[in-house]
Amino acid sequence: MRVLMLSKACLVGIYQRKLEHIADAGIDLLTLVPPSWSDERGELRLERAYTRGYRLETLPIVRNGDYHLHFYPTLGARIRAFQPDIVHIDEEPYNLAAWQAMFYARKHGARALFFSWQNLQRRYPPPFAWGERYVLARADAAIAGTQSAADVWRAKGFARPLAVIPQFGTDPDLFQPPAAQRERPFTIGYIGRLVPEKGVSVLLDAFALLISAGKYLDADARLLIVGGGTNRAELQTHAESLGIAARVEWREQVPSTAMPGIYHEIDVLVLPSLTRPNWKEQFGRVLVEAMMSGVAVVGSDSGAIPDVIGDAGLVVPEGNVEALAVALSATRADRKRADMARRGRERALAHFTHAQIAAATVAVYRQLMA
Repeated sequence: MRVLMLSKACLVGIYQRKLEHIADAGIDLLTLVPPSWSDERGELRLERAYTRGYRLETLPIVRNGDYHLHFYPTLGARIRAFQPDIVHIDEEPYNLAAWQAMFYARKHGARALFFSWQNLQRRYPPPFAWGERYVLARADAAIAGTQSAADVWRAKGFARPLAVIPQFGTDPDLFQPPAAQRERPFTIGYIGRLVPEKGVSVLLDAFALLISAGKYLDADARLLIVGGGTNRAELQTHAESLGIAARVEWREQVPSTAMPGIYHEIDVLVLPSLTRPNWKEQFGRVLVEAMMSGVAVVGSDSGAIPDVIGDAGLVVPEGNVEALAVALSATRADRKRADMARRGRERALAHFTHAQIAAATVAVYRQLMA
């Protein structure tokens, strides 16, 4: 079976482990990615980390960074040359790249599926509404990252096979608990985009509340924030106004293969996302990586976060500074944190490995060919 996957997400090195597992299942896989992708964090260039058993190649891209209107001028020629049985479109169906890939898949006689995280039932203006209808009418199957995303596409009338599978898993060999606990101050971590909807300002407020109370955190407790985005300067100013700037360390986004070491520097990971009219948390990959790394996790109740955490961590009402402070203070107890770390690792192993995600994806391919 020949599968061509179009995926800008597979620029990320650690995500490529899923592709090796797909190839191990006997799939002749060609994955096409742009040379780089730009967003509010900066430019992400291709990280070649896991490339055994399949082909990972780049395509020229037009309108790099334009989420809705980027496209690949040579995609049609690549599909014609490879002659895939299936084109796996790792794009939302309201994006120009998805329309383009669907057109060429159909032109060259391939079956096609799309992937979606979209968990809000949004109505788009033309031409995006037209493109979305075009893809939905022609896709042989779809994969949704969460059940709430699947519900959106069912409500929009997609009646063909629709599997619920996260986009990527996590490598349990790469993400592991540290061999020994480091001697360092109690450290709370945030890893991700620095944009308003991620709720980092709420985390800063909760940390400041704990510091002012005095008895809930050690005198040298600190906050580590890793990532980039349009909100960074504003957040740094906010930390200064709260009087906690000396306790907060800011780091730029690091290569994906360096992430395991970051998790070994923190005791609890927080994902304090805030729902917006046009967005709610779609998954929260850092939660899964932290759980696999033996790190306690705390998240808000925005979108998919409660389903990802399950009973392995703590979930608080989004935007509630006091509730987040209480949850963070609870993780300060060694026994509580160790129990959360154990349950988190068990949950990640049971539900979120690359091997499991790849096997479920291959099952969709085989169903299409059957």
